[in-house]
Amino acid sequence: MPGQGEALAAWAIWGTTTLAVLVTYSRIDPADTYNVSRDGLAGGLSRALTLVNFPIALVAIALALLATAVLPRAAWWAAAPAIVLCATIPWFVDQDDLDARWVNAIPAVGVLAALGLTVAAVRRAGTSFAPRRPWDGVRLGVAVVVILLSLPWITAELGFHFPGDFFMGEELAPEKDGTLIAAVHLGHHHGLDGALLALTALLLSRVRVEGRGLKIAVLSYLGTMLAYGGVNFVQDLWHEQVVKRGWTDADIPSALLPGLRPVWLVVVALAVLATLALLRETKSASYSEA
Repeated sequence: MPGQGEALAAWAIWGTTTLAVLVTYSRIDPADTYNVSRDGLAGGLSRALTLVNFPIALVAIALALLATAVLPRAAWWAAAPAIVLCATIPWFVDQDDLDARWVNAIPAVGVLAALGLTVAAVRRAGTSFAPRRPWDGVRLGVAVVVILLSLPWITAELGFHFPGDFFMGEELAPEKDGTLIAAVHLGHHHGLDGALLALTALLLSRVRVEGRGLKIAVLSYLGTMLAYGGVNFVQDLWHEQVVKRGWTDADIPSALLPGLRPVWLVVVALAVLATLALLRETKSASYSEA
């Protein structure tokens, strides 16, 4: 029975991110952030709630699925509603207005239910991590690169610009409407969402899932999360660190929202490749253990 070490690590990553958002948005001027208007503690709580909706609800779906792998079949009576509630975020999160509304409580309930499932799974299967996987070296290498490139977003999350001139930060850059704002605004960035989604997918894909159907469902979802996170990570990084320097006018289209656009053909293609790679790794690990 696989332990829940990776699941607990994922909750810790996103819990720390939520705490950073709560503190930062409580203490800095909303004008220095992005698409929020509330300040003080109310502003921090508001932005933390919308973060719990997106992207944490996406992660909670994967965590609920992983919990069912070690819980009795009856756990699906709790997991299915949790997944459905988390999946409502497209209707309740507006990227152009990130102030919380009462409907944002709906996906948040799904996230809490997924957390409860993880707690139940920990009590049943423990907190151990999966043994070494064939591609753990690749995971580590990708994680190091992604974290290094995410440094300006990490400091912005904490409420200050990354020091030095290596990354664009407090330098003023024009937006599409001609207004000048910091190249990397303070507060939360969807590029950091993408980075953390990709890293979370790599982390959770280490867990061995029994049962062919559930294994394919989990790895397909994680492969999609990896592709979606990776594309958003690259898109925001390119826009802020390349386009805003004036090196090129060629921007990567936003992939935040699904749609019939070329960038989403890229996401789908990468999701298929990532899923096949994760399935292959699982098969290789099974042969090694045999």
